[in-house]
Amino acid sequence: MLKIVLRWLLTLLYRVKVNGLENYAAAGNRVLIVANHTSFLDPLLLGVFLPDEITFAINTHISERWWLKPFLRLSKVFPMDPTHPLSLKALIHHMQQDTKTVIFPEGRITTTGTLMKIYDGTGMVADKSGATLLPVRIDGAEFSRFSKLGDKVRQRWFPRIHIHILPPTRIETHGDVTGKARRKHSGHILSDIMSEMMFATSHYRQTVFAALLEARTIFGGNYAIAEDLERKPVSYDALIARSIAVGKLVKSITESGENVGVLLPNSCKTLNVILGLQLYRRTPAMLNYSLGAAGMAAACRTGQVKTVLTSRKFIEAAHLQTEADALAQQVNVVHLEDLAAGLTGRDKAAAWLQGKTAKLWYKSRDYDADDAAVVLFTSGSEGLPKGVVLSHANILANHKQIRARIDFGPGDVVLNFLPMFHSFGFTVGTMMSVLNGMVSFFYPSPLHYAVIPEMAYEVGATIMFGTNTFLAAYAKKAHPYDFYKMRYVVAGAEKLQETTRSLWLNKFGIRILEGYGATETAPVTSVNTPMDYKAGSVGRFMPDMLHHLEPVPGIEGAGRLHVAGPNIMKGYLLPDNPGVLTPPNSPVYGEGWYDTGDIVHVDDEGFIHIRGRSKRFAKVGGEMVSLTAVEQLAIQAWPDAQHAAVSLPDPRKGEQIILLTTQRDGSLKQLAEAAPGVAAINLPKKLFVLEKLPVLATGKTDYPGATALAAQLTQTHTADEDH
Repeated sequence: MLKIVLRWLLTLLYRVKVNGLENYAAAGNRVLIVANHTSFLDPLLLGVFLPDEITFAINTHISERWWLKPFLRLSKVFPMDPTHPLSLKALIHHMQQDTKTVIFPEGRITTTGTLMKIYDGTGMVADKSGATLLPVRIDGAEFSRFSKLGDKVRQRWFPRIHIHILPPTRIETHGDVTGKARRKHSGHILSDIMSEMMFATSHYRQTVFAALLEARTIFGGNYAIAEDLERKPVSYDALIARSIAVGKLVKSITESGENVGVLLPNSCKTLNVILGLQLYRRTPAMLNYSLGAAGMAAACRTGQVKTVLTSRKFIEAAHLQTEADALAQQVNVVHLEDLAAGLTGRDKAAAWLQGKTAKLWYKSRDYDADDAAVVLFTSGSEGLPKGVVLSHANILANHKQIRARIDFGPGDVVLNFLPMFHSFGFTVGTMMSVLNGMVSFFYPSPLHYAVIPEMAYEVGATIMFGTNTFLAAYAKKAHPYDFYKMRYVVAGAEKLQETTRSLWLNKFGIRILEGYGATETAPVTSVNTPMDYKAGSVGRFMPDMLHHLEPVPGIEGAGRLHVAGPNIMKGYLLPDNPGVLTPPNSPVYGEGWYDTGDIVHVDDEGFIHIRGRSKRFAKVGGEMVSLTAVEQLAIQAWPDAQHAAVSLPDPRKGEQIILLTTQRDGSLKQLAEAAPGVAAINLPKKLFVLEKLPVLATGKTDYPGATALAAQLTQTHTADEDH
């Protein structure tokens, strides 16, 4: 009777909703129920809302607390002493008696709002007892007064709580491994099950604006979440009101469904423009101004962009007047200053009122989560840029995938210097921050190597994303204390060099987390985390991502990577078919699969090791040679220089490898001496010393430019030899 009364009371107060009771029934009789631990309410919620009489495996010291004892009488309790080695063995024997037992694998209530450490012992119990594992997600209790997030979220007395019961599964390692390895392996499987559970029960099937309103509800309208060089923090209320106002202005000069060019720097105003466009069903097409007038014009043709939003102040500061004038000959260039001039006090008041009441009039069900949210253009490192169309669900799914693996949220400050036309700068540095209660500090350029460490120190940045090139440059310029608050530094877009890794570790005590992704995967495909880390790898796949390795002739132990998942792009806009969406379609694995073009090895623990781009292999004398591996040899010989290996046609051996380097006294002889035992086929045929290598605005090597330069130098060199 007490259980019935409590169920009624909790349903009334917290509007508790239980999903997946059919999975509970399908789990059988010997069931180990594993749940995330959000608050002191968790045992009560599970004890009241789960059918049958269940047992709770609880820390002995916790179970002795006086205020908890009345609630524990509702269920059986199996006390466990984590300091006693026989506790797990006793729990295994208990589970073999066909019982339903709840355990919290984290061992404590979360203080981050996400999963914390998952203990291996729980996985071993499920494995050795032969019990069915039933994952249960408690969602919402972390916002109650009974959680440990008081300094991180806006706690409420009675938040809505959902209990998600997922399909039952098993951990079976019998015969595969034994001893400590078996315990570690079973714990690894359990950790994956828990992170997959967190993602599977997350709400990403909505629009970005709906997620913004949801974030405001969680953190409060006055919560500041964005700042730029004007040093005026922007709250959720202000962001929403300004986005509505800007959106209305742009609505009058554009059409619904139109791709609208955005030629603006990293700033809070740019964020307002993006959100305003999305709110009124326009798609922001982020123009890469480092491509010059011709590159931006080509992007506009590919995306069928008729209107480009920019700012006179930005055009002047970035010295882009010539490019803007050339662009104006093809599209309608609109300056925000001109639009803002028509904004009256009445308009601002109306936008503020609409922002405050947005939950009443904005119905996300009237929008489609699969609608285009942004068009990003690839860097063009291997040819003409393509337009990558990401949906709202793509972007939000990638946020939830990352959050299932890494703890981030309120209290974090992201130093966002990657431009918003870059997938990391847009999806992760900007949107992920704003929608999850972090402060995004916008800085307009990643090339200010001496200034960015100072900004990290000044704003107390805790998270930073960058390329190897940028991170190496910052480390050389920075004071050892500049990154004193930094929790996570994530590297991507190019291989993280060992010199950069060791420099950050030795100078700042920071372990760089290397990741991997592409604009087409919104962008994170994999990343190392504090709990799942392997140096030299790019981490493990995000939750709910599938992959295949297509065999490549001549390459052993690796294959061409194809991926599928909820974060895979909506499709391409191609230069030879402007404005027409081409959905992802792998020639080998079919529709919905994206061919990354990368050759990778996936080890037994699921860590990805990049061997190189498929186009970054040369066929020399019938053998496949990795150009990335050639660059690594040069890096080992001359770690302080930059190198680019390219291939050119060779009449005798099919292709020849050319190395471009900034090492002043570099020679083929020195390189061969620094790489003893390396076969001659893996060494370059020619070497040219340059003042600097061709690079793109993102810091990546411009390989088409490098190849053209190598061809020119080779031709000149051959002519000199003939002469």
